[in-house]
Amino acid sequence: MKKKAGNIINGDFTNKDILSLDQFSPNDLTKLFTLTNKMKKIAQKAKPSNILAGNIITLLFYEPSSRTFGSFAAAIKQLGGQTIEIQDPQHFSSVSKGETFEDTIRVFEAYSDAIVIRDKTVGQAQKVADAAFFVPIINAGDGIGEHPTQALLDMYTLYEKHNRLEGLTGVLAGDLLNGRTVHSLIRGLSLYKKNTLYLLSPKELQLSKEEHNAIKAKGVELITINSEKDMPKNADFWYWTRVQKERFTSVEAYEKVKNKFIVTEKLVKEYAGKDTIIMHPLPRVGEIDPAVDADPRAVYLRNEIRNGMYIRMALIALILGKA
Repeated sequence: MKKKAGNIINGDFTNKDILSLDQFSPNDLTKLFTLTNKMKKIAQKAKPSNILAGNIITLLFYEPSSRTFGSFAAAIKQLGGQTIEIQDPQHFSSVSKGETFEDTIRVFEAYSDAIVIRDKTVGQAQKVADAAFFVPIINAGDGIGEHPTQALLDMYTLYEKHNRLEGLTGVLAGDLLNGRTVHSLIRGLSLYKKNTLYLLSPKELQLSKEEHNAIKAKGVELITINSEKDMPKNADFWYWTRVQKERFTSVEAYEKVKNKFIVTEKLVKEYAGKDTIIMHPLPRVGEIDPAVDADPRAVYLRNEIRNGMYIRMALIALILGKA
């Protein structure tokens, strides 16, 4: 069966590629989050499920991953599905023998019902989608481009706390230039009205002018700030990210900007409100003091990370037409 042409969800996830937050509408997200609530109950009760019984999904990761890879594998198995797991295909597949990228994709789509792809190159997920004739593709991160499933779990985490995704005030901090999780989250929040985002980063790592203008045109108020002192008090959320060493061409350039902004107990006490939640896509490399972990508002090692499995359970069930 040939997969459906076009990726706009429009209420129907079945056999669609998931490449960008631009595919979604608020109604699509409501549908996804409603199913995610049900998946959460399945996982929390360790209740056996056969929703994906008979389905096989390939996890093809050209770039290192622990949480995204692990949560996809767990999500599929939680629902009774099976996985083909390939990490570092350059060394542990026929890619090392010279097999073309397109042939690799077509081989694995012959074995499975969907392919989850991560790559270090922007736009590679779209190339995978173009190469695959029969099975849907899920973008698990394409370089500094997008990471849609991370944004979906982050938005679900926000909705779970605040019961809305409009009229939010947030602080996004760290590597906003290279942070694909940031790019996807901002795109997701641009689907809703009256959101205000404070962008805190070193000058060298600010959101690109092109991305800034595109998001602003969608109605999101973006405010660039250069110091923690310019953060609003009592924001609905903080979204901290690491400075991505792997995106730099020299160690010196990385050392110059890493950990310029750090979440400390003092910063939380002075600027966070009682309903502020502190988020991070992980891994962290010093930008959040471990002493903050005990604060109930710090959700990055609690709700946020667990929601990754629940949202991926729901998404895979929907695109495979099992929900």
